[in-house]
Amino acid sequence: MYVCLCKGVSDHKIRATVEDGARSWREVQCETGCATQCGKCASVAKTITRDAIRSELKASAAGLAYAV
Repeated sequence: MYVCLCKGVSDHKIRATVEDGARSWREVQCETGCATQCGKCASVAKTITRDAIRSELKASAAGLAYAV
């Protein structure tokens, strides 16, 4: 789904940016250009970013090994 029509940013692009290492809305915004023109997409894009970051952090924490 396209989130930002002005810059042509989809939810997949936001998630891919988080998978590539972005860990904040500002980083996603700088990388994708999302919400830098009219700004109507900002709230939806922030929600997608927040969910993607949570998922990415959970996935990385699941792979950690703990000493017993």
